[in-house]
Formats: sequence, structure tokens, C-alpha cells
Amino acid sequence: MQIPHMTETAVTATLDKMALEPVLLDVSKQSSYTDFILIVSARSDRQVQAICDHVVKQIKEAHGRAPLSVEGKKEGQWALIDYGSFVVHVFYHPTRVRYDLEGLWHDAHRVPVEIPSESRIQVSDAYSL
Repeated sequence: MQIPHMTETAVTATLDKMALEPVLLDVSKQSSYTDFILIVSARSDRQVQAICDHVVKQIKEAHGRAPLSVEGKKEGQWALIDYGSFVVHVFYHPTRVRYDLEGLWHDAHRVPVEIPSESRIQVSDAYSL
């Protein structure tokens, strides 16, 4: 499966800012509003904001596109960056666990993403974030 270049840029941008546990879902068969959903975690509200800013900057530089909207970034618990064909959810990790978007989209195809070891949450750290 070929994912759009902008979506690849978003994945890379989140990892540049040390996002945790990225999950890329192909929801094109289940959703009428987008084709891909990228979900990542952050260790703090400030990291949520930094990840969002970096994604927007990298996509603007690489593809000349601004998001259709950015919601929730100021609060830092859960931000949404909407590019139409794909959306990026950046969560403070405990908020991600509480809302469980991956569970909501359990029947969506998970697109393989290479995740560096430093972007993995260790079981011992899962509850201390």
C-alpha cells in the first residue's frame, strides 16, 4: 500500500520530536471524512504543542500545504491537525489511553510504521508518563 507523501512527512515529523508509539490507520474504507489517521503520544503538554508545530512546519516546507485546521493545541492534552486526506492526533499519553482511538478504529488497517526504540513506551513507564 502506498501512503501519501504528506502522511509520510507527518510520521517523520512526529518522530523528529520524539513522539511515542505512532499508529497509522488506513480508514479510507470506513470513513467519509479522511483516508488516514495518525495517532501519536507525547510525554507532556509542551511536547504535544512542539510536535504539532513541527508537523505543520515540515508539511508546509515540504509540500506547501497548511492544515485545514488545528484544534486543541493550546490546551496540550489532545491536538488534532486536519489536512483533509489525513488527520494527526497528538495526545498527552494518559489522555490517549483514556480515549482509545485505536479501539474505536479497531477494524481499520494498520499501516506498518518503523518505530525507533526510543519512541516505544516500556511497560514500566506506561503509568508514569
